[in-house]
Amino acid sequence: RRHPSEDIFGAQVCGGYSDSMSRCMQLLEDEVVSKGGLDFIDVNMGCPIDLVCNKGAGSMLLEKPSRMEQLVRASAPLLSCPLTLKTRMGYFDNKRVAHEIIPKMADWGLAGMTLHGRSRQQRYSRLADWDYINQCARASPIPVIGNGDVFNYHDYVKNVEGQGVATCMIARGALIKPWIFTEIKERRDWDISATERLDMLKDYAAFGLEHWGADARGVANTRRFLLEWLSFLHRYVPVGLLERLPVGIHQRPPNYVGR
Repeated sequence: RRHPSEDIFGAQVCGGYSDSMSRCMQLLEDEVVSKGGLDFIDVNMGCPIDLVCNKGAGSMLLEKPSRMEQLVRASAPLLSCPLTLKTRMGYFDNKRVAHEIIPKMADWGLAGMTLHGRSRQQRYSRLADWDYINQCARASPIPVIGNGDVFNYHDYVKNVEGQGVATCMIARGALIKPWIFTEIKERRDWDISATERLDMLKDYAAFGLEHWGADARGVANTRRFLLEWLSFLHRYVPVGLLERLPVGIHQRPPNYVGR
């Protein structure tokens, strides 16, 4: 559900078969899109999780480009809003296929796509390959959004500005540092205070109770998602404690060892 502060709002769905996906799209169109509730719908074709891939969805679709095409062609005509998808470079490290598939996507009816600069086999290990992302973007007839390891405005300037991509998608970086968008907009490293970070947690809890309700079920849902967010948020190291900038998303503080 769109929050009043969100001027652009979309939904992401995941599936591996055109019949079930088309029914889902029709439902979203009738119940949400037609009432102004969504600005776009994105299909997740990049999830590396075994539970998803074993059902023929997510990154598994990279091994079956014809099914990717069927999903998009079955879904796009049913929607009055733009349809996009997100995927990875390939299923295996040594078999990159995105550059072969992306040039065909305009004919399928896609408005744009997001490319994560890793293979499914990598999951989230090693750094994203932004050279490959921008190579694919320059050859694409539709806008390509880059994704992977953008953790500060230095990463944004290096990988996005003046390159082939239209913009970037930020995932883990936004979970660890929700203020990353302010950093990029203002082009600075924000040494945000502990009080400001605590206020964000208070706002999050308030939004959760507003969305799910203040009954036992609403409190349980809010607590669940708050704890999931904290599993990312705890990775943040305040700028004032760092010996050097910028810090990459894979860098961690050394283990503390007492005497």
